[in-house]
Amino acid sequence: MTPVTEASPERESIETDVVIVGAGPAGLAAAIRLKQKAPHLSVTVVEKAAEIGGHILSGAVMDPVGMDELIPGWREKGAPVGPKVTADTFHFLTAKSDIAFPAALVPPLMHTPDGVITSLGDLCRWLGEQAMELGVDIFPMTAAVDVVKDASGAVLGIVTGDLGVDREGKPKSAFAAGIELRAKYTLIGEGARGSLAKRLIAGYELAANASPQKYGLGIKEVWEIPADRHQPGRVDHYLGFPLDPRTGGGGFCYHAAGNRIYLGLVVHLDYANPTLSPFDEFQRFKTHPSIARLLDGAKRISYGARALTAGGWQSIPDLAFPGGALMGCAAGFMNAPRLKAIHNAIRSGIATADVVAGAIAEGRAHDRLDALQKAVLESGIAAELKPVRNMKPLWSRFGLYLGVGLAGIEMWMQSLFKGSPLGTLRHAKPDYAALKPRAEVSPKAYERPDGVTRFDRTSSVFLANLSHDEDQPVHLRLADPAIPIARNLPVYGEPAPLYCPAGVYEVVEENGAPRFRINAQNCVHCKTCDIKDPAQNITWVPPEGGSGPNYVGM
Repeated sequence: MTPVTEASPERESIETDVVIVGAGPAGLAAAIRLKQKAPHLSVTVVEKAAEIGGHILSGAVMDPVGMDELIPGWREKGAPVGPKVTADTFHFLTAKSDIAFPAALVPPLMHTPDGVITSLGDLCRWLGEQAMELGVDIFPMTAAVDVVKDASGAVLGIVTGDLGVDREGKPKSAFAAGIELRAKYTLIGEGARGSLAKRLIAGYELAANASPQKYGLGIKEVWEIPADRHQPGRVDHYLGFPLDPRTGGGGFCYHAAGNRIYLGLVVHLDYANPTLSPFDEFQRFKTHPSIARLLDGAKRISYGARALTAGGWQSIPDLAFPGGALMGCAAGFMNAPRLKAIHNAIRSGIATADVVAGAIAEGRAHDRLDALQKAVLESGIAAELKPVRNMKPLWSRFGLYLGVGLAGIEMWMQSLFKGSPLGTLRHAKPDYAALKPRAEVSPKAYERPDGVTRFDRTSSVFLANLSHDEDQPVHLRLADPAIPIARNLPVYGEPAPLYCPAGVYEVVEENGAPRFRINAQNCVHCKTCDIKDPAQNITWVPPEGGSGPNYVGM
């Protein structure tokens, strides 16, 4: 992030009061709240997807508390939510059996009262409409690629990406330079492992006092199933099969409206075996009798994948930097035991907007919002995340059986006695550092897809409605192009083709030697490579605005 003190001569500069990066639940909640509190403010939202909601992927069972605060009466106003949760069951799977946990044994902290099943992409489209009705300017197909800074290091705004650049970085006939959007405050709501958030966290050392952020890879499909098997409002969460006891994560199946189910698997990215493939584990998940019977005669409609934050309370960084703030999953407010983050993203957007509106009313701009951290955490986020803060560390350290058992005891103690003798357990290391050399593990093998319920990456990515101009610059940058073959291949077997759920990476043979190939046009923007590469050699940057998936109903 190069400091910039005045507009570059080749770039247009536009002024606004607040610029927001990302039209997800946090960004749109902040935009709406700003206009509710201070209608005179100019608020601008930029979104890299071709349309609002196009890059949004979540389970999703939503806790309604955030929406209740943001837009009272949102249901009556036509928000596109599905059925209310009527049954929420936790299961332990072996390869053939399905053991449902008695409801009385499930800690209250894992329940979601009044939860609703929703497509977060559809909900964000609706929130975008509400924001625009209030006068918010929203620009889809607009990627934020950098920030503008003054000589003191304060953020003055963002730079949007150039359009019409060829693979070599040269302008084409339709070239249009990006612009500078300058604002009193810049709010970052890019989602998990956002490119600007990553650089801001590092540049301002916002995570200096936090544990390393932890992540999961969520893979989701939407299926239309026969009516006689559909139970609107039914929610099932699964532990165990197909994952081994040392690999964190689990499956889910949510019965949405219209005979559709949202089916998925989350794999924690601190897994150790470099031959593990989250995509293929998801295909195995669908072979379990409890899932297979649902899919008999069913039709797959959509596919997508996205990284999610899982570090919890101890991984939350400082939220404020000079001139702006982090919101939503850019900071990491996921409640991992409940697998819920939408409401906390909305809460963070509301609280951030309140602080920003107050600062602007005082005539301030480009300074550090010292009141922000307290305001955001006291919005309900701290009260929710602190009691469940030790579940992920316990699971990571002790595995499925002992770790989850201890986490259950911990959550019951928090519910009954409002405390724990464990204090706050730290996360030991970032996810990429958990991989073991291939020589130290038992290699995993996966069956070939059958094309009925188990699929390959190519046919799956087709359902993500991808759009990438193959002549644009590759947005997956290698710091050292030699590392994949020279270091990762001999030590780890080069795990990128396996951890990527979209077929972006290949190791191919050319002239009798291995070569690392990047098929950037396949990328679904999940950010897994940026997180899991053991050499931290891959950096995901935004491609040309409008590129990537265009999810429908996800």
